[in-house]
Order: sequence, then structure tokens, then C-alpha cells
Amino acid sequence: MNIDDISSATIRQILALANRLEAYLGDSFVHLEMGNPGLPASEIGIEAERAALLQGIANQYPNIAGIKPLKDNASEFLKAFLDIDIPPRCIMPTVGSMQATFTLFLLLAQRLPGRDTLLFLDPGFPAQHNQAKVLGVKQESIDIYDCRGEALEARLEEKLSKGNITAIVYSNPNNPAWFNLTDTEYRILARMADKHDVIIVEDHAYMGMDFRVRYGVPYCEPFVPTVARYTGNCMLLVSASKIFSYAGQRIAVVCMTPELYDRQYDFLREFYDMPAFGDAYTFGVLYCASSGVAHSVQYGLAEMFKAAVDGRLDFVKEAQEYGRRAALAKKAFTDNGFHIVYDRDGDRPISDGFFFTVGYPGFRSAELQKTLLRYGVSTISLPSTGSRQEGLRVCVSLLNDPATFERLRTRLEAFHRDHPIS
Repeated sequence: MNIDDISSATIRQILALANRLEAYLGDSFVHLEMGNPGLPASEIGIEAERAALLQGIANQYPNIAGIKPLKDNASEFLKAFLDIDIPPRCIMPTVGSMQATFTLFLLLAQRLPGRDTLLFLDPGFPAQHNQAKVLGVKQESIDIYDCRGEALEARLEEKLSKGNITAIVYSNPNNPAWFNLTDTEYRILARMADKHDVIIVEDHAYMGMDFRVRYGVPYCEPFVPTVARYTGNCMLLVSASKIFSYAGQRIAVVCMTPELYDRQYDFLREFYDMPAFGDAYTFGVLYCASSGVAHSVQYGLAEMFKAAVDGRLDFVKEAQEYGRRAALAKKAFTDNGFHIVYDRDGDRPISDGFFFTVGYPGFRSAELQKTLLRYGVSTISLPSTGSRQEGLRVCVSLLNDPATFERLRTRLEAFHRDHPIS
């Protein structure tokens, strides 16, 4: 399959490899590599899309900046669940957060001379590292494993003081380690971004899924944490893929603070004839990338946002199933000699959720990944996520029935039996 190094293969390559092995062996793998939602798609979104299609919108190009109901409802959604004010004009739909980061990385690397490098708080989503590589955008990384809390400030200062960083990129909860940033860390990020004129790209792919806290009640505390409370030098990505189990329809929204949207740059004026960052992004870059997000799915996401705000769709409660699966999967691993690599947020154990990370004594990442494949368990390696630690990422979304859990348990038992810890 032309995979030179399994530890640096993409998620889709690993999935394709496991699928080919399944066909060859005639036996099912335990798929822990792919983050497909393991819950049904929201019926509210499906019905809204169907209604829009029956009204005839399929023959019309969608507004590149987003239809009004989507922009209005997204703005209210942010107010209801994050308690932040981002006006509708500063919210744009994209073909999933994958398109959002690809197009944003391009523009962020252009905005100021010499600011040509992205800083990832790792571990992170491997595809985003690959996007920067494909674009030819330079990247640096901080493995947050050993710089939590106040220690993060010195590490950021070391990186940002060089003057080449244009943006800081991270997800919260984190993919793949599922740690959650603390309020102290958010304040540090905001302070550093303001000091060094760096833009923060905060990915809310798993919004509210820190199940240690009851997020997701509209207009009620506690609100979902965000750096936007402390700085205007930021943008948020909110995807329908996981919070509404709507991955197949490929839609997200980019939410810029007004301060960022309206900021003007000489290069953007000269290159795009659009000095404002938000205009250059929407009408300069996004338009070239897709000429708009599919019309019907914009109506679908608009209605899902509205249903969540109205209290008709408790997206956080529905996602709690992932926490149950993670608790069972963690036990299957730790009962068989594995340990959790990224295991704490400050003084608290990490939440149970969509992902977690595991290591095994005596095994480096690539060797462990390859060996588990021989036991019918497919994962991705931590080095592919930008981590400096040895281990694997586990995704629990496809652990969706007792038989799959039993396959995982018996295969981990066989691995542990064949590789005793001395």
C-alpha cells in the first residue's frame, strides 16, 4: 500500500490498511483509528434539509458568507452555550472544519511579513499538520504534556518572542488526548496572543464534551470554556460533525471576533483588494475553495443550532454515550498492562470522552501500533499527532455494541499474555 512508515501514515491510510486486512482475513478489526460519529445523525437537521430541498433551493448557489438563518442562529448558539457575543456578520460556513483550517492557514501565513509559521499545541489532529505541510506553511509545536498550568507561559514566550508565529492552533477538548485547558491556561494564551499579535484558532469539534461538568444548558452556567472571553485575537471553529453527529454532510462555522474580522492588513489590500481580514477570508479565499457550502445543509445546521438554543436538542447529553464507552475501553486497556499517557488536567484525571491515549511498557509507538494490528486492533500513533510521547490514540466512537467490546477485551488479553511486563 506504499506506506513507508506506519507511525506517520494518515488516519485514512490506516483505515484503508485495516479494511484490506479485514477483507483478506475474513474477520472484523476493532476500529479505534477513525473518528466517525457513533451516534445517529440529528433528525432535526435531516428534516430541515429535506424541507429546504423541497422548496427548490438546490438550483441556487448559496451565499458564500452563509444564509441569514444560519448566521443568526449560530450567533445565538454561541451566546447560549459559551456566553460570548459574536455578531452574525462575523460567522461564515465552511465545508467542515477541515476546509476551515486549510483556508485559514493560508490566509494567516499571508497577513504579516515574516509571520509565516503556525504553532500547534500538541498533540493535535494529524490532518491539520498535514494541511500546513501541503500548503507549504511552516509549523512549530509545543507538546503540552510537560507544560500545563503556569509552566505554559514560559514555553509560549520562548516560541512567540522569535516573531515568526502567526497563529496558535488547538482543540478543546483535545484530539487526541482529551485533556481540557484550564482557566489559567486560557488566560495565559490570551495574554500571550495580545502581547505578540498572534491569532488563536480554537477548534470546538467536541464542544461541551468534558463530561465532568454539566455543560450544554442554554443561557445557564457553567458555560463552555473559551479563550474568546479574554482576547479578541481569536476565532472559533464549531463543527456539526460530532456535536450533532452530522459528519457526512460536511459543515462547520468559522466565528471571528469583530476585532479580528475588521482588522486591516496591507498585504490583503494589495493581494485581494480587500484590506479587512474577514472579507479577504470569505470573498478571497473561501470563494476560491468551494464557492459556498451546500445550500440544504446550511438550513439543516441553522435549525440544529436553533433547536439547541430552544432546549429541544440537548447535544451534550446525547454525546455522553461516548463517556460511557471510554470508561469501558480504558478499563479494557489498563486491565491488560496499558497506561494512560495524557492522564490529568492539573490535579484532576482527564474526562472520559471521544478519545484517550495509551502506552505499553517496552514498546515505542510504531512497534505498538503495528503489533496491535496483528491482534486485530487498529489505532494511530501519538507521533503522528505531534506528540513527543510514546503511545497510541484510541477513539471510542465505533465501540458501539457489546460484541465489539468483547473483541477488544479478548484481543488485548491475548496481546498482554504474549507480551508480559517484566
